[in-house]
Amino acid sequence: MLGVIVFAHGSRDPLWRKPIEAVAAQISAEGGSALVSCAYLELSDPDLSTAAAQLVAQGATHLRILPLFFGVGKHAREDLPALLMALEKNHPGVRIEALPSAGENPRLTALLAEIALDSGST
Repeated sequence: MLGVIVFAHGSRDPLWRKPIEAVAAQISAEGGSALVSCAYLELSDPDLSTAAAQLVAQGATHLRILPLFFGVGKHAREDLPALLMALEKNHPGVRIEALPSAGENPRLTALLAEIALDSGST
């Protein structure tokens, strides 16, 4: 069973989480039987390890992590790979897959350009 984790930086501001949770809700709505959770690098709960353990406990045998980082900085290049290695160690029978950071997806880049140029958005 597929488990999807929407992974973002985190913030002390509870309103900051709303767009992250909206992405997770959309995945749930479109994902059929996929299990979905949010996880945060810092300042918010749950962390990636906790979210992964919860999905595995619910029956996930394949975890797909969607990093919602627009830029590919230290968190995407260094922190996330270290966290993924820990997940693989803690869940040896589970397939762990990290998608590229959201900012690396050309479909997102094209969508943002479309939004910026859409004359109906003002």
